[in-house]
Amino acid sequence: MQKEIIKIEKLKRYFKVGDETVKALRGISFTIYEGEFVTIMGTSGSGKSTLLNTLGCLDTPTAGDYYLDGINVRGMGKNERARIRNRKIGFIFQNYNLLPKTTALENVELPLLYNSAVSAKERAVRAEKCLREVGLGDRLNHRSNQMSGGQQQRVAIARALVNNPVIILADEATGNLDTRTSFSILTLFQKLYREGKTIIFVTHNPEIAMYSSRNILLKDGRIVSDEYNNDIKSAEEVYNSLPVDND
Repeated sequence: MQKEIIKIEKLKRYFKVGDETVKALRGISFTIYEGEFVTIMGTSGSGKSTLLNTLGCLDTPTAGDYYLDGINVRGMGKNERARIRNRKIGFIFQNYNLLPKTTALENVELPLLYNSAVSAKERAVRAEKCLREVGLGDRLNHRSNQMSGGQQQRVAIARALVNNPVIILADEATGNLDTRTSFSILTLFQKLYREGKTIIFVTHNPEIAMYSSRNILLKDGRIVSDEYNNDIKSAEEVYNSLPVDND
């Protein structure tokens, strides 16, 4: 049997805005298994940002259960959630969220600083390994402001991998990139998927569903479709077909 990485059951998240109750998530359920590459899509107001925050242990549901790698997160306190977030989730953001005056190596080491079981020497070794895996072996000591957007996103992906998380959670990870760079990053995500990584990619761009193994579509806080992709397109093929901008 496939291992369950994420399981949510009848998940609800309601917010009070003045006298009104906003029902951001209305009792959704799904399971994500080890090694899946899942896109979660929906327009603004669909509930995908609320779901992302819940899956990332940044927010707690109003009702329902959330299991991450077999652990029920819903009843956890703030510190417990922070610990599980650091150990089990690798985050990748649209705006990279890198520290501007630090090197690629230092940025990637950052999540390991919160893990007392990892020595300074091991931090450096693991950070360098992850940077080489994402094609930045020649940029280890470059600062964020010395790198392109695509290179910065690769640093962010390396940082997400350094703790060997059970899941990679990407929020609009190609949203700030031009078309060619976007496909170079999608190629990297597909490589990680082939290596067995579990990926959730939250996006409003429907085209990205063609490159993942499964797509969950949200509307008004409900799942309106959950479909597997039996014909995954190659991002690398598209990347190689695009013209190189020499300007």
